[in-house]
Amino acid sequence: MKQGFSLLAWAGITALLSSPAMAKPSSYHIDLWADNWLKAYINGEELVEDSTPITTERSFNREHAQFSVEGDFVIAFELKDFKQDDTGLEYIGSWHQQMGDGGFIAQIMEQKRGQVVAVSDRHMRCLVIHRAPLDERCANESSPSAGKGPCQFETIAKPHGWTQPHFDDQHWPAAVEYSKEQVRPKGGYDEVKWSPAAKLIWSSSLTQDNTLLCRLNVTP
Repeated sequence: MKQGFSLLAWAGITALLSSPAMAKPSSYHIDLWADNWLKAYINGEELVEDSTPITTERSFNREHAQFSVEGDFVIAFELKDFKQDDTGLEYIGSWHQQMGDGGFIAQIMEQKRGQVVAVSDRHMRCLVIHRAPLDERCANESSPSAGKGPCQFETIAKPHGWTQPHFDDQHWPAAVEYSKEQVRPKGGYDEVKWSPAAKLIWSSSLTQDNTLLCRLNVTP
């Protein structure tokens, strides 16, 4: 009886130690760059926010963070291109009044192995929540005013729970990949050795889509 009990107890301990519940979290390093502003969440919890406020013109920042998590996870991003107001324009009233253009890139490295396990690319899902101007002729207005003439705009509220891992993003459009020539990254972009698989992404319009919510599902 004693031997049988001991074997049974040992089998139970072995199963417990090898169960997923006892697995150790893995450590990761994430590199991020955005034109102009970003905020990232890991499984619904805030991970990092751009160190330069979105109210700052010409802010192009590289951000990075470390985190530990067990198993699969979701990184959610709020991305903003600078706009002076709801016209979607920048430098309003100056000789170079224009629509701004966005851009974003990310890569996640598993620190123990030193391997990139996830990157930004067309497989991400991105929802546009602020689009302006709806008519590109707004950029040529002498006194552009949001909501008037060609300077109409569209906004939608952030979906409830959009940063959570089990949120259904299948109806969101796929991200669009862009070249360096199209985005013209600067301000910290070259501080990172980007994996060739990491792509600059945005929505279907670099210039008219000003605020995006994006999600990246990661299976290490």
